[in-house]
Amino acid sequence: MEQKPLPIGVDDFEKLIASDYYYVDKTMFIKELIDKKGDVNLFTRPRRFGKSLNMSMLRYYFEDGRNMDGEKEDYSRLFDGLNIARCAGGYRERMGKYPVIALTLKSAGKLTFSSSYKMLVRRIASEFERHKFILSSPAMAGKKKRYLSLMQEEADQDSVCDSLLFLSECLHIYYGQKAVVLIDEYDVPLESGYMNGYYDEMADFIRSLFESALKTNPHLEFAVLTGCLRISKESIFTGMNNLEIISILSKNYAEYFGFTNQEVTQICQDFGMPEKYETIRKWYNGYVFGNANVYNPWSVVCYVKDLLADKNEFPSPYWANTSSNSIVRSLIDRADREVKDEIEALIAEGALEKPVHEDITYDEVYENMDNLWNFMFFTGYFRKAGERMADRQRYVTLKIPNEEVRYIFENKVLAWFHEEIKKRDQTRLFRAFMEQDAQTVREEIEDMLIQTISFHDAYESFYHGFLAGVLYGIDGYVVKSNREGGTGRTDLFIKPISRRKTAYVVEFNVAKTYRELGKRAEHALEQIREKSYARELEDDGYESIACYGIAFFGKDCEVCVAADWRV
Repeated sequence: MEQKPLPIGVDDFEKLIASDYYYVDKTMFIKELIDKKGDVNLFTRPRRFGKSLNMSMLRYYFEDGRNMDGEKEDYSRLFDGLNIARCAGGYRERMGKYPVIALTLKSAGKLTFSSSYKMLVRRIASEFERHKFILSSPAMAGKKKRYLSLMQEEADQDSVCDSLLFLSECLHIYYGQKAVVLIDEYDVPLESGYMNGYYDEMADFIRSLFESALKTNPHLEFAVLTGCLRISKESIFTGMNNLEIISILSKNYAEYFGFTNQEVTQICQDFGMPEKYETIRKWYNGYVFGNANVYNPWSVVCYVKDLLADKNEFPSPYWANTSSNSIVRSLIDRADREVKDEIEALIAEGALEKPVHEDITYDEVYENMDNLWNFMFFTGYFRKAGERMADRQRYVTLKIPNEEVRYIFENKVLAWFHEEIKKRDQTRLFRAFMEQDAQTVREEIEDMLIQTISFHDAYESFYHGFLAGVLYGIDGYVVKSNREGGTGRTDLFIKPISRRKTAYVVEFNVAKTYRELGKRAEHALEQIREKSYARELEDDGYESIACYGIAFFGKDCEVCVAADWRV
């Protein structure tokens, strides 16, 4: 088959279909939404899992289709040949039947409440403008002034709080049909409010906006909201008994956000790369929504597109590079020894069991570590590997879902730990190193190792990067890592700018047991001598050369030093 272009960043359903982009058919989401008959439906999924595209799809399916001039466009063509069009039972009769209010809050994540509020007002105003043709109706005469004030961004905050209720009323009057309300990324301004210190103001505003539009709105047919995190009813959705929350733990609608295994297999076949399936599975699969196993759709599409340009392209952490990692950084900033051990276990493909609290608020996320683990689970950093109920509390077993998220932990987390260690006063370590005080060097290194994490599948590279980063701070010295020297490859050269001072060669070894530490450190020192690693320093004019052999096992190390590299 002819390969269609991949829709990187395309979240407008009409553009995707009209421009003949490749589309993984999720239209049965519409059928399930109609069948379930939910009044107000909140879907929480991680970022980049297709929420905005699905919301756009709902708009084009249900909307009457009139533009700002009141001219009607038939959107049914967009669904020709898709799964929903083949469904019997009156589903097509619901197509194009409703006035739709479609609002996205994703652009409202600003640094201040005033700028965020202004952006929200602008988005609401644009929705009023999109429906301005209804002002031509005589039935709207008494509402025109208020309508125009909201459309022109001139209304006061109280009027803005009631704006969605008012617009749905106006649309109900004009069409004789209740309105469908779609609100995408509802929690973006709340998250931004918390991160930037205006959470209470924003929560008050969003609560008022939603209560009037969704709680007891006689002009509402049904509503769909999306976001990353479920916010407690008490904080935003006060008293909304008509709210149904569909989180990643819910069994309903599980396969409509993200790609299923069957869909990814089909993508690999359609683009002539079935041999890449296993790589895609390892890197981007592993999420469990309800009982469905799903892939990260953004990363799959990005990788397939890169493979079309170069079939030998390596997988990349696409989601990691687009999604904020501030949550993970918060985990690191608050990590005690227990948390560090838990992170090590996760990276080593282990698992953690944590209590689930779905209805936390943003201002509760950092109250304790359990809340933060929950936040990371619901926003895509972990997958559900199991669950149980005990004493009326639900517990979920967490694991890192795939290689892409493992990359975040192994690279971002390690870098942040090293960053924290570099802030510590290293005077004692540096002095001991220069004085060739092996015992003090060992004590200082072990103390730092306790503060960081290690990776059980990459010890040597971990210790190398760890110690190289620490020793880069020695004033007046240059650290060279993995230089060619003698007949082999030494780990570190530490060269003084002045050749009158002592230069150093450092060789690492990793012991298999604690008892081997001493022998492995001595072996590292012997390796320097046997392979003439220090020859380069001697040839460069350094007359005083000392050598360190350092062996590691977990958080323990042993240090051997020779004042003369030739010994």
